Amino acid sequence: MRWDSEMTALAAGVLAVLVVATVAGFVLRRLAKSDSARASLDNLNQRTASWWVMSAIFALSAAVGQTGTMVLFGLISFFALREFLTLTPTRRSDHRAMLLAFFVVTPLQYFLLGIEWYGMFSIFIPVYVFLLVPISSALKGDVERFLERTSEIQWGLMVCVFTISHAPALLTLKLPGYDGENAKLLAYLVIVVQASDVLQYIFGKTFGRHKVAPRISPNKTWEGLIGGAAGAALIGTGLWWITPFAVWESLIFSLVIVIMGFFGGLTMSAIKRDRGVKDFGTLIEGHGGMMDRIDSLSFAAPIFFHLTRYYFEGARAFPFSLGP
Repeated sequence: MRWDSEMTALAAGVLAVLVVATVAGFVLRRLAKSDSARASLDNLNQRTASWWVMSAIFALSAAVGQTGTMVLFGLISFFALREFLTLTPTRRSDHRAMLLAFFVVTPLQYFLLGIEWYGMFSIFIPVYVFLLVPISSALKGDVERFLERTSEIQWGLMVCVFTISHAPALLTLKLPGYDGENAKLLAYLVIVVQASDVLQYIFGKTFGRHKVAPRISPNKTWEGLIGGAAGAALIGTGLWWITPFAVWESLIFSLVIVIMGFFGGLTMSAIKRDRGVKDFGTLIEGHGGMMDRIDSLSFAAPIFFHLTRYYFEGARAFPFSLGP
């Protein structure tokens, strides 16, 4: 990673936002008069405290380079998978498949990414592991709820490991005129995803009236979605200068990230409702578990990665680009 004036400006901007959010949250909490307002602000302040920790960890991993970032996301996948499989019914005969998932498949997926073997990285889990998991369980001879058990392990690997690994995969892209700057592209993805989540929460709490999917996620409203999506898209558009995109291209990519992030959060909420839990875990104060924090990223990362790779690796922009 090349640390330049753009990275300095980006880091200063994130720091400023965190400081403002911390001060504003403290002041508003002191001024809050109703129990509901205090509860909402307590939740927001917990989130802000967690963002300080997560931002520091992300900055540290970026400072030590690509390897550090791969290790960070590998650990994120490991803990997310642990939370996911904890909520799913398994039997003793599934233990071998689960051990393979945690200690072979997860590190191997990131190893393939680290050596930049794109072909195998892109098919290892959805092809080879997809077949390996049911084979491993079938050899145990336990057929009770076999399809349900193996499908849940497969789905956990897909959403916790395969999709999330596409975020650090952005560091491996060879984009013309963008050498050594890919960390900014990863930061762009994470900032837009997190901004969307935060703004949807704020707009939803402030203006939310009409539920998007009340049986799945009663806190998600159309007002929150529209306001949060518009705000995050504007932030992403404003960050075009840290990307290889033109301004209008950055707007399109931001909208894609926001929309896929929303569907990721909605899908993970459906899984939690099915399991009868509020959060996947309690690892991160104010955010629930690891999977609660990366649910949006899990859907946004692979789409963003492949669109960027398809349109910008080996070409300047979209085939119909108006830019240079």
